Amino acid sequence: MKVTVFGGGSTYTPELVSGFLARAKSFPLTELWLADVDEARLATVGGFAQRMVEARGAPFRVVLSTDRRAAIRGASYVTTQLRVGQMAARRADEYLGRRHGLIGQETTGIGGMAKALRTIPVILQIAEDMRTLAPGALLVNFTNPSGLVTEALVRHAPDVPSVGVCNGPIWMTMHVVKQLEKAAGGEVTLSRVALNTLGLNHLSWYRGFTFDGADIWPRVFADYLAELKANAKPDWDYRMLEILGLIPCSYLQYYYCTDVRLADQEKWPPSRAETVMGVEEALLKQYADPALSEPPADLMKRGGAYYSTVATQLLDAHYNNVGETHIVNARQAGAVPGWPADWVMELPCKVDRAGVHPLPAEPLPPFCFGLVAQVKAYEQLTVEAAVRGDRKAAYQALLAHPLGPKADRIQTVLDDLLETHRAYLPRFFA
Repeated sequence: MKVTVFGGGSTYTPELVSGFLARAKSFPLTELWLADVDEARLATVGGFAQRMVEARGAPFRVVLSTDRRAAIRGASYVTTQLRVGQMAARRADEYLGRRHGLIGQETTGIGGMAKALRTIPVILQIAEDMRTLAPGALLVNFTNPSGLVTEALVRHAPDVPSVGVCNGPIWMTMHVVKQLEKAAGGEVTLSRVALNTLGLNHLSWYRGFTFDGADIWPRVFADYLAELKANAKPDWDYRMLEILGLIPCSYLQYYYCTDVRLADQEKWPPSRAETVMGVEEALLKQYADPALSEPPADLMKRGGAYYSTVATQLLDAHYNNVGETHIVNARQAGAVPGWPADWVMELPCKVDRAGVHPLPAEPLPPFCFGLVAQVKAYEQLTVEAAVRGDRKAAYQALLAHPLGPKADRIQTVLDDLLETHRAYLPRFFA
């Protein structure tokens, strides 16, 4: 079995390799292809990955490639974790928002839109190649903004099986699992718990939790409120959560606490991208050490906790026809009654050999739906802008986004975005 990873030069890759090594008995991988456009970085990260695998008895082979089509040919699974323009482009996204008084973030608002415009054409080209070189292979997208990219895949490559994945839900799940383990005094496996959540990627609400099939949400919710009350600088006003009865994902702070986040930006540098650049520089130096064959502790500073758990467990569930429930981004297909069936949403889905099947989900309350509908309109317009190089659709997307500029500033912001990333947006300058 061949698995291909686009963005194989990412500093995340060793964690992914660890996940495949841990599942070597149940997931019979024979070739792991790491593909990247940055040959030097791929050599460093890929060389480390090869040493990791050799140190564990070489259960599979690690192949390094800069040839997109060769990497795809014959693959059973293709995963994408790429960043068009690398970390410098992320930093540009952040400061693009800052200089216009908008949220500067890689998945939310103007920064997320810029990243989507750069990324969608590349991901769709991978899907196009998969049609002929790896027919039937599953494309698993981790590239941010994950939900928006998956929306593009569902709309413009519907014949290529695809799913979007994020580590946000697993982070919340593990937060609760650690509390359960502390109370029980022993290990609690993920197969015994289930998180109930619904929304869009980075725009979702947690609303239920079961343990061995029993509903423990009242306890989980009460414990979360207690943590907020005890924290000198809590993420949320606990009184708001008491009224809502839901726990918003952390990215909703950009919408609910916009002024606070804008004030944080004024303290830059360093922005998050600049911080990560420093972390990555240190990691790459460690990866280059020929004596290193285990992921260094500093990898946790990179973010993306539980990434390998999410990625490899999903592929394992699909390959082995397990029928596990995973929280992923997929076309909801009527699972949420009364909501548009063609929306890509982040929701619990059953994963088996036949594919990814959204499970029936109760709609969110009206105060959630209004925001979801606005952001979904922005996502759909952004997809069309990216695919066609359509400036009018891009303008409308910024107008629709609740974190976008005021109407009289949209053209100025859009022009700045396009010029900032001109090298990666040829469709807008045809």
